[in-house]
Amino acid sequence: MVLLALMACGAPQDDAVVELVYATPYSPNHPFSLADQQWMKFVHDRSGGTLRIKPNWSGALLSSEHSMVELRHGVADIGLITPIYVKGGAHLIRLQSGFYSGTTSFEQQVALYRCMAASSPQFAHELQGLKILAIQGGPLPGIVTTHKPLHSLDDIQGMRIRAPTELLNVLKRLGADPVNMPMGEVYSALAKGVLDGVIAPMDTFRSLHFAEVTHYYAGLIVPRGAYPARAMSEQRWSLLSPEHRAVLEEGIAVWEAALARQTEIALVAGEQAAEAAKIEFTALPAADQTRFDDLYLELARGNASSLSRYGIDGLAVFSVARASVQPDGTVSCRGGSH
Repeated sequence: MVLLALMACGAPQDDAVVELVYATPYSPNHPFSLADQQWMKFVHDRSGGTLRIKPNWSGALLSSEHSMVELRHGVADIGLITPIYVKGGAHLIRLQSGFYSGTTSFEQQVALYRCMAASSPQFAHELQGLKILAIQGGPLPGIVTTHKPLHSLDDIQGMRIRAPTELLNVLKRLGADPVNMPMGEVYSALAKGVLDGVIAPMDTFRSLHFAEVTHYYAGLIVPRGAYPARAMSEQRWSLLSPEHRAVLEEGIAVWEAALARQTEIALVAGEQAAEAAKIEFTALPAADQTRFDDLYLELARGNASSLSRYGIDGLAVFSVARASVQPDGTVSCRGGSH
């Protein structure tokens, strides 16, 4: 009896332990998931074992397209969300990912997102019902193709290329046939010939095994946007103790740092996988890069303006983005705030 009493004093009681289910579409070995596991360890250790995260990997609970709605309805407690794939209800968040020209690092992308989010209440409106636990950026992508190397922008004419939402009109103007789909579906589409290529960074040669189904990488510098990527329902958040909420608040910076670190590790591994698979690298002319950059900004402004049909002042957010990115890529919030 004395031994049992001593054991009870040294460990939290079962009724003091809170378990939260975390759901992601990725496998436990994916770079995103490795960062997730670092965050889980932090939460466990920081809470003294009273807050535990139970992972659910490989898309068993949450979908890519409906993850935000599913979280709001309690399908999981915490999850990986992709508002950039949502077809309705996240208009500004989806299009703001095309406002990042000039940023080059994960940290700069996250900082710019926060500048824009602070400038407009529309971000909070589109995320209503969710507590955001991490913002995610990523490495700058190029163009990965299956059977045709690219030596100029003109070479992509007629090619069916998977691209994020903000680049669809850019690729259309360049003569390509762009499509948008979750990255988890791209491997099979490339393997089956449904896609001719994908806008993707080099880490995908290993993390998504693109080295198995592609042969070429064109080094066009394509801007990459940030977006809210990890969240939990506000309803579940409100049920946590102040101490546990404080742990998760502190964990935001931990999670984002882990994502940045794992992304950099994955990029190096992807370069090595591409070299081992003898992926052929090509460089596009400087004039093509300038042409792409100009078109990117022109259409980003147009996308921002198009949000007015939803009653959203997208141009104001776009202006904040352009004013906040300095010539060297660093971010200093400029412009209006609410």
